[in-house]
Amino acid sequence: MENPKVFISYSWSNPTHEQWVIDLANELTESGVHVILDKWDLKEGHDSVAFMEKMVTDPKITKVAMICDEVYASKADGRSGGVGTETQIISREIYENQEQGKFVAIIPERDSQGKAYLPTYYKSRIYIDLSEPDNYTDNFEKLLRWIYDKPLYTRPEIGKRPSFLDKSDGISLGTLAAHKRAISAIKENKPFASGALDEYLSTFVSNLEKFRITEKEGEFDEQVINSIEKFLPYRNELVNLFITLAQYAPEEENIRKVHRFFESLITYMSRPENVNNWNGWDSDNFKFIVHELFLYAVAIFIKHERFDEVNLLLTQQYYVAGRSDYGKDVMVGYESFQHHLRSLEHRNNRLQLRRLSIHADLLEQRSKHSGIEFRYLMQADFILFMRAEVMQADCYSNWYPDTLLYVGRFHSAFEVFARSSSKSYFEKVKCVLCIDKPADLNKLMEAYKADRQRLPSWQFESFSPSVLIGYDQLATKA
Repeated sequence: MENPKVFISYSWSNPTHEQWVIDLANELTESGVHVILDKWDLKEGHDSVAFMEKMVTDPKITKVAMICDEVYASKADGRSGGVGTETQIISREIYENQEQGKFVAIIPERDSQGKAYLPTYYKSRIYIDLSEPDNYTDNFEKLLRWIYDKPLYTRPEIGKRPSFLDKSDGISLGTLAAHKRAISAIKENKPFASGALDEYLSTFVSNLEKFRITEKEGEFDEQVINSIEKFLPYRNELVNLFITLAQYAPEEENIRKVHRFFESLITYMSRPENVNNWNGWDSDNFKFIVHELFLYAVAIFIKHERFDEVNLLLTQQYYVAGRSDYGKDVMVGYESFQHHLRSLEHRNNRLQLRRLSIHADLLEQRSKHSGIEFRYLMQADFILFMRAEVMQADCYSNWYPDTLLYVGRFHSAFEVFARSSSKSYFEKVKCVLCIDKPADLNKLMEAYKADRQRLPSWQFESFSPSVLIGYDQLATKA
């Protein structure tokens, strides 16, 4: 690569300033820049005006740096001396030449009010500030990036048009404005943050009805997959909200709002009122969506060590009065957010995909667009499974951990349990499993040893609760 050529335009203000310019030229030279400076390149007998014009207009001179001190700005505005001559050439090039990135002003000093000395023709343009010693290194890097055309921030490669935009039945929940308002209010601790959160969550719940599959055309499993795909932007909205709450406002009031939000979603997974012709898999898209959202909520709060908040979500039951699917059980546990999806099983058989779990595959693939690593979803899934096991140790678990199909890539305890080797950390974590001491898990661990079929499995794939929970190391260290 050929060294970039840079012409430095400056004023002979005083010996100190001239030496500052020379020092800058030396630094640039040491950084691989071919600097053209009158003290180095303008010899006796040369035409100074022709030299200046060539430096400004020559396409081989890729950049022109104007050192704008007080004298330079004054001469440029007054069109006096060599600076005035250069200014006439430079200003014309800036206004007429479309390639304006060739010129930049460099500020070596400021006036008594802290304002940069800039020629009038340049006042609206961006400059590089080398006047402050504390910021000199960072801004010198900016100068080099400008010279080499290697900006710190570059436009990413434009991706493909999202497939859901090509469909005529695009769905909008109308939550964008409410979401932005809630996020901003929570982060800035605004007085109306609680109301903004209520507004967003209630709008979300009300408009989720738009995702109901009412017209069954073609293969129903295809409609379920399409619905889940279209929901992805709104899943990401909620992921963003959960992260914001975990980081900025994990107060009990807000966690109870999240609890009520999930409570409101349960009705979408059962038969709607006044509907008689109903198939059990008609709400499979909602079952997947609600399960995924709950898994992310738990994963995010666990990731941010909001263990008491997770315990609230798992301990407090959910009210679902008026839905026939639940009969007299108007209060249900968090296990109600996990369902077997018959439509995905049908899809596996219909297309002969031979997948161990399409549900798990979808969760894994979609996690790549969430900003949350899949390992955190598996960790949450495992916690939900283990807690259900602890609470009902004498029967099979009511939470099926779909994502643990992928746990074969892990051969040690999940992060939250690895950290729980510390007694103090275990004391914070134990509430999510609803235990008081490691020994409370002894009966379960013995049961797993005696009967491996007690554990969920996918053909020959399963997992070891003892390994994933770091059973032998829990609360063994200070």
